[in-house]
Amino acid sequence: MSAPRGRRAAGGAGRQGPTLFEAAAQRDPALKATMPLAERARPKALGDMLGQEHLLGEGRLLSRAIAADRVPSMILWGPPGSGKTTLARVVAGATKARFVPFNAVLGGIPELRGILDEAREVRAMEGKRTILFVDEIHRFNRAQQDAFLPHVEDGTITLIGATTENPSFAVNAPLLSRCKVFRLQPLGAPQIEALLARALVSPEGLAERIEADEDALAAIAALAQGDARRALTTLEIVADEAARAGMPRITRELVAGTSEQKTLLYDKSGEEHYNVISAFIKSMRGSDPDAAIYWLMRMIEAGDDPLFLLRRMIIFASEDVGNADPRALEVVVAADAAFRRLGMPEGMYPLAQAALYLATAPKSNACNMAWHAAQAAVQAHGALPVPLKLRNAVTALMKTEGYGKDYRYAHDEAGGVAEGETYLPEGLLGARFYEPTDRGYERSIGERLRRQRGGQEG
Repeated sequence: MSAPRGRRAAGGAGRQGPTLFEAAAQRDPALKATMPLAERARPKALGDMLGQEHLLGEGRLLSRAIAADRVPSMILWGPPGSGKTTLARVVAGATKARFVPFNAVLGGIPELRGILDEAREVRAMEGKRTILFVDEIHRFNRAQQDAFLPHVEDGTITLIGATTENPSFAVNAPLLSRCKVFRLQPLGAPQIEALLARALVSPEGLAERIEADEDALAAIAALAQGDARRALTTLEIVADEAARAGMPRITRELVAGTSEQKTLLYDKSGEEHYNVISAFIKSMRGSDPDAAIYWLMRMIEAGDDPLFLLRRMIIFASEDVGNADPRALEVVVAADAAFRRLGMPEGMYPLAQAALYLATAPKSNACNMAWHAAQAAVQAHGALPVPLKLRNAVTALMKTEGYGKDYRYAHDEAGGVAEGETYLPEGLLGARFYEPTDRGYERSIGERLRRQRGGQEG
C-alpha cells in the first residue's frame, strides 16, 4: 500500500514521531551530547513524570483515559516548564494513535490543512487516529481556531492544545466546548530538586560526570520558580562552569555566581498581569498597606507602566474610597502629576505614597453605587420631564409657560437648604441613589443628608 498523499518528510510541519533533536541524535549518536539537557532529560513514560498528581495520580481522569487509550481532545493549560509538551509526548507514547506536533508560531493555516488532509486519509486507509499536538494554541486567532472544529467533532483528530494563557480568553468558545481543560501547576521545589538529582546521574542527563551539593540543587530549584526547563538549563550551565573551573562538584556559591537574578513570572498582556493588578486593588480595598506596597513593587520590578498603575489608583480613589476621604483623589492626582514631572526612580516616592494612602484611607463605594443606581433609573424610566420649577427660564415665553415658577433659591433659605423642596422628576420622587456609609468623612455627609431628607419627606 502506498503512503497516503500529502505525507510529509520528517522535520516538516506535519511530521510524526521524534522531535528534530531526537531525529538528529538517531542519525548521529554523537550529536546527542549537544542536545540541551532539558530535551535529553525529558520523561518518556508516565511513571517518569514528576508533579501533576492531581491529573496523573492513580484513579484520576487523565491517567485513566491514557491507560484506556481513550484520550479526549484537551487543552493543557499551565505556566512555562510545567510539562505540557512532555505530557503530550507521554500521551503519544501510551496511545496507538499517530502523533503529529504542530507549532502555532512556526506553522500556518496552509500547513495545518495539509496535516488535517493527511489525518483524514490515514484514518480512512489505515483506520488509525491522529493526535494533533498544537503548541501555543493561543497564538491562533479565533477564526484560525475554527479550522479545528469539524475535524475534532468528526474524530479525524484528537486535539491536544498547549497554552500558558487562560483558555477562557485564549481559546474560542466552540472549540473550548469540545475539549477537556487540564490545568498544570508549577512544579514544587522538592519535585524540581528530584528532577535535578535524576538528571545528574541519568545516562540521558549528565551521566554522573559531576556531583552537586543538596543546597546547590535547592538554590537552582528556588531560581527556577516551578519551571523544570529553566531548572535543567541552569543545572547544565552551572555544570559546564564547574567543569571549566576544574571543580569536582556544584556548590551553592557556584550557583549564586553563575545564575542570573530570578525572572518574575509576569506577562504584561497575559493573565498574570491581571492576577497581580487584581491582588493590588484588592489589597488596597482590604486596607492592607503591606500587601498593597508588595504587589505594587511586583508590578514595577516586572516592568509594568507606572502611569497605568497611577490610572488604576485614580479610579480606585473614587470607586473604593469616594467621599469617605475626598482627599484621596487629590493625593493620587497629585502623585500622577509629580510622577510625570520626576520620572523614575524618584517618581517611586509619590507612587508609593499614593498606594499607601489609598490602602489606609477609610473606604466607601457609595458614590460608585449611586451612579449605577441612577443609571439604572434612567434606563428603566427613560427621559422623564424636567419639573417646571427646575427649568431654565431665560425668555418671557418660557416664564409665561411656567418655567422656573415656584423655584426656591437655596442660598436664601435658612442653612442654605430649601427644606421640603424636591428636585427629581415626578416619577422618581422619593428615590434614593446615594446612601453614605458611616466611615470617614462620609459619616458627616450622611448625618447632614438625613436631616435634609427628613425635611423633604416631612
